[in-house]
Amino acid sequence: MADQDKPIRVMLADDHPIVMTGFAMSLEAAGMQVVGQAKTPNEATALYAAQQPDVAILDMRFGTELTGMDAAHAILKADPAAKIVFLSQFDQDSLIKETYRLGAHAFVTKDCDPADLATAVRYAHEGKLYFLPHIASRLASMAVRGEVTPQSQLDERGLEIFKFMAEGMTNAEIAERLDLSTKTISNISQSIKEKLGVHRQASITLLAVKHGLIEP
Repeated sequence: MADQDKPIRVMLADDHPIVMTGFAMSLEAAGMQVVGQAKTPNEATALYAAQQPDVAILDMRFGTELTGMDAAHAILKADPAAKIVFLSQFDQDSLIKETYRLGAHAFVTKDCDPADLATAVRYAHEGKLYFLPHIASRLASMAVRGEVTPQSQLDERGLEIFKFMAEGMTNAEIAERLDLSTKTISNISQSIKEKLGVHRQASITLLAVKHGLIEP
């Protein structure tokens, strides 16, 4: 069989088995071969070394101190030619830029169409960069106009809290959801308001809707 006819060998790393199983099924339906699944960044690094997949798909966030970025650093240190696709629940601009700066070939949100993930894998396998259309549009807009967005100004935890704020949750409710103190959430929410220049609830909600963080 010619090399170009061989299925792309893919490794998956995510700490949510149901999510990983769903992506594995969609990739195999697209004609790819899933050669391994890891549940932690350390497992991902070891599995990559053992299987040498064509493309590694790494979740950004695991339920450990280590992240997908840590796994990517280790993988790329051992194999600078590694092809990496990142998965994330959030699409903040600073995170996206960091992944591409690291050497990733694609960044895909977990709510994407399975066909988009398959396309990202194909692009990565060919050594090309892949952007979801809405992310490409937003990054292009920022490059041209220097647009300030919640995704560009907030880290992952800040963006999570901002979304809760936009949905109308109180500091006490957010604190309970995230198992943090109300004082901590109060301080973070005040910082978020100052960074984004919004203070009224209506303005916070409108900003979140405008940038696709919550449904109108």
